[in-house]
Amino acid sequence: MCSGNFAKCLGITLIPLAILCFLCNVLLFFPGGKTAANNEDITDEVWFFGGILGSYLVYSELNADYNILCIKIRTGRELCSVISCGMFFSIIFAGVGLLGAGYSFIVSAVAINRGPKCVTAYSNGTFVYPFHDGNYLSNNTMWDECMAPSGIVTWHLTLFSMLLIMGLVQVALCAFQVINGVIGTICGDCCGNSKEK
Repeated sequence: MCSGNFAKCLGITLIPLAILCFLCNVLLFFPGGKTAANNEDITDEVWFFGGILGSYLVYSELNADYNILCIKIRTGRELCSVISCGMFFSIIFAGVGLLGAGYSFIVSAVAINRGPKCVTAYSNGTFVYPFHDGNYLSNNTMWDECMAPSGIVTWHLTLFSMLLIMGLVQVALCAFQVINGVIGTICGDCCGNSKEK
């Protein structure tokens, strides 16, 4: 498979992942699936917009690759006179996507380790962080400390775990695209070479 076709397949894979990350981050603004009374009731890491910013950077990488491809299709030639110019730009944009996916991964890992913000028996009705250093991950009896909103620990873990896994997949795919772009820049894109005389 040539490097140009690989980039297209990669884009098709990254689009649903970026959309899912965006949706997961939006859902995290509703602790336990319920509207928060005020902004302080939402876990701090949600406000880092890991899924939204990470997805935006991954999507901007896809959009830039698509625009380069459209220019190539409309004009019948690359963006610049060097044959592998488009693949070189693809490296840069895949690097941006890699940073976005890495950001989403790191924010999700920190949020999982810290745990959700919830009301406990000792917090006098205010939202606090009852868990420390991921101690609740291996002991689900501790989850009962969170009295409200109901199901917040499962909600928090499910959505941030999805962001963590999808961020890791996006990191891997963007890293493959960087490697693919380097190969395409050095060796040239083989797509259509057999048609040229």
